[in-house]
Amino acid sequence: MEIIPARIFNLLYIWLDSAFLVFFLCALWFTGRKKTCLFGLAGGLLYFVVDYGIFYLLLQERVVQGAPTGPFLFWLSMSYGITNFAWIWLMLDRDPKWKEWTILIFFAWICNPLISQNFGGSFGTVHIWRGTGSYHGAMALILLVGYMIVCIMNIRSNAGIPVVRLLLIGIAVQFGWEFALLVTGIRQSGLETLVINSLVETNLGMPYLYFIHKALTKKFGGTEYRSVPMRKKSLSTK
Repeated sequence: MEIIPARIFNLLYIWLDSAFLVFFLCALWFTGRKKTCLFGLAGGLLYFVVDYGIFYLLLQERVVQGAPTGPFLFWLSMSYGITNFAWIWLMLDRDPKWKEWTILIFFAWICNPLISQNFGGSFGTVHIWRGTGSYHGAMALILLVGYMIVCIMNIRSNAGIPVVRLLLIGIAVQFGWEFALLVTGIRQSGLETLVINSLVETNLGMPYLYFIHKALTKKFGGTEYRSVPMRKKSLSTK
């Protein structure tokens, strides 16, 4: 089965999204979520290796019209790599402010495209797409192996791995931005792409990311959260 995920948007969206990414990374860093920030950056680089190195160079499935391919795919990879991996880390870390971070990410996914559509009429248009017939089977195999590992570990040794929670996180992350792309008109394909991609594309990495998060937390310790204290007016007594 061939699914063609395609997107079309103007260049203002890239500038808006880039500004949000800088704000998002700074917000993570200066609230003590430095591991989350670094994990998000690592996720962006991983997405770039996959999208540019595998989908574009190796499989020749990725097509970009209206922008230079390399720099554009670097931005695209960092855009969803940073937000996806940071959101996954926040959830695995059971961040006490996960609701606020989720709302921040999701509304950026929704609002930036709408703003660009309203004010970006004078900007150029980018049209991208990729086929999936040559690799969705491989993705499904990675997904199956990962969840087989965590399920068998729980069955044999009661490892306590939160399998259902991993599944929900993996589906929710991909569904969130697939849904945002669809309702804002950036994604041209419909329900089939939304369902298949949500079940497979980010979810395939969740068992492996669970083990990576566990190993890094054990080695470097948990994330230290802090909030910016509000100034209190000093009260003088007579």
